Amino acid sequence: MAARFRGFLPVVVDVETGGFDCERDALLEIAVVVVRMDADGIVHPEPAVSTHVQAFPGAHIDPRALEITGIDPDHPFRFALPEREALEHVFKPVRAAIKAAGCQRAVLVGHNAAFDLSFLNAAVRRSGHKRNPFHPFSCFDTATLGGLAYGQTVLSRAVQAAGFDWDANEAHSAVYDAERTALLFCEIVNRWKRLEDCEKTQSR
Repeated sequence: MAARFRGFLPVVVDVETGGFDCERDALLEIAVVVVRMDADGIVHPEPAVSTHVQAFPGAHIDPRALEITGIDPDHPFRFALPEREALEHVFKPVRAAIKAAGCQRAVLVGHNAAFDLSFLNAAVRRSGHKRNPFHPFSCFDTATLGGLAYGQTVLSRAVQAAGFDWDANEAHSAVYDAERTALLFCEIVNRWKRLEDCEKTQSR
């Protein structure tokens, strides 16, 4: 893995939020999916690690965002963690995976990845978290990769073009979107490897 991505470990991240402004709007859910590589160089998604997140003090939450996500920030059984604890909950397995893979740090994989990375970085700054395993600005964007591989930039359409199911009723959950994004990313990476292997076989 370290050789394949120049010392980076791809980790899929999806966040659900109270709006589009990472400094002003609340981070409400976060899920991460570590990507691992087998002995044949094929990448696979690991199970998701996720948590609900408490809105930071003074955070804005747009009711229109909640209509899309279906999140009820005040639900008594939401069991949300404060931002710093939520970050540590998802960062800990990422740091362990980085060490196991012999990588230097994680690189965020996301669908329209700049959005997820901006909310992640904003939460890190607000909470004063000192052990963020993610590169601060590099990322892999499956909207771009999906457009290249399948001509589809919308997540649901790209996932289906890659041969996977899409359940609209589960969409806009951080876990579901992270899991589908991870499947899409791995399929594109593995598709490229299959093409490379085919070319090598034909050139012999």
